[in-house]
Amino acid sequence: MTAPIGYFVHHQGRGHAERAAALIHALPPERPVTLFCARDDIFPPLPSSATVQRIPSLFEPPVDAPEAWASAPTPSTLHCAPLGWSTIAEAVAVITGWFATARPALFITDVSSELAQLARIASVPCVTVLQHGARGDAGHMAAYEGAVGVLAPYHADLEQPGRPDWMLAKTHHAPGLGVAIPSTTRAEARAALNLPMDREIILAVAGGGGTGTPATPLTLGARAEPDTLWLTIGEVASEWHATPPGNLRHMGWVSDPERWIAAADRVVSSAGNTTVHMIAALGRPWIVVPEWRYFDEQLWKARMLDAAGAAVALDHWPSHGDGWAKAWARASEIDPAAQRRLVDADAAADAAAWLERLASWADVPARSAIPLIAEPVA
Repeated sequence: MTAPIGYFVHHQGRGHAERAAALIHALPPERPVTLFCARDDIFPPLPSSATVQRIPSLFEPPVDAPEAWASAPTPSTLHCAPLGWSTIAEAVAVITGWFATARPALFITDVSSELAQLARIASVPCVTVLQHGARGDAGHMAAYEGAVGVLAPYHADLEQPGRPDWMLAKTHHAPGLGVAIPSTTRAEARAALNLPMDREIILAVAGGGGTGTPATPLTLGARAEPDTLWLTIGEVASEWHATPPGNLRHMGWVSDPERWIAAADRVVSSAGNTTVHMIAALGRPWIVVPEWRYFDEQLWKARMLDAAGAAVALDHWPSHGDGWAKAWARASEIDPAAQRRLVDADAAADAAAWLERLASWADVPARSAIPLIAEPVA
């Protein structure tokens, strides 16, 4: 028999769901996968081998959350473990009930240190997804230590310093996992988007997991380059004192961000995983300004992109035109080849093969004959 794989998917942003879909499509069709997520509408099309099981959010308080335990201290091995939340109890019951009945080969978490530890306690081999950031705390390290594998959806050259050797030994790097590699040319993209062919275009890409890119710094950059068309896609946060010039246009959320990136001559972006790999795949003069995230995730990703020679990382948005000019001068020296090598078209297939090797322990006929509950010995 082919034992199933369980897969927890965080519902914030795009990257978690896109990675899951790419992996499932690359797995053998006979390998069933059950996805556990607080939303079932964030996934790209999935194969028939996949089932989405909705669970309550582990991170948003229910209406009946008791105030009595609101200030209870959290152990150092946990991050989000409030007391008295009926929603968490229900989600854990759904997952552990599935562990007992499905007897999975693996459980993947993208991402939850608590569920990684839950799987280990439930005697289910776990693979945990590794993201950038300051994750050397007891909670993260417990998840990594207890996992049979660690999946890093980025190139090994972007690995940040300080990871212990035992952790790297069981880490599989999957550069650009879940990100479609654009193939359109600049001219084709501009024609499709009805953008001018003879004008330089700078694109600002805001991610989907935060509050938006501030508009005011972009107005300063656009005013400093009046002959350049500045476009934004994604969520932009406007401020009352911003005075947008005529060469700055906010396009909002778009269904084809890779086409807008392909149409641009230069790009400035946040450091979300999907955004980073879409831009790297195309190769452009590139400025990265990290957004706030837990554990400094985007800050560390931006640092490693800069260290790899793939982008210019700034610790804050430029506050005047000269700041933009200096950053763009540095970005103009980037070799596009240093960016493109960070994305691998075979990332999903290679990661799926790695997961299959880890899951192979469970695919034995004798396993189905083992009783779920041991009978008493006479």
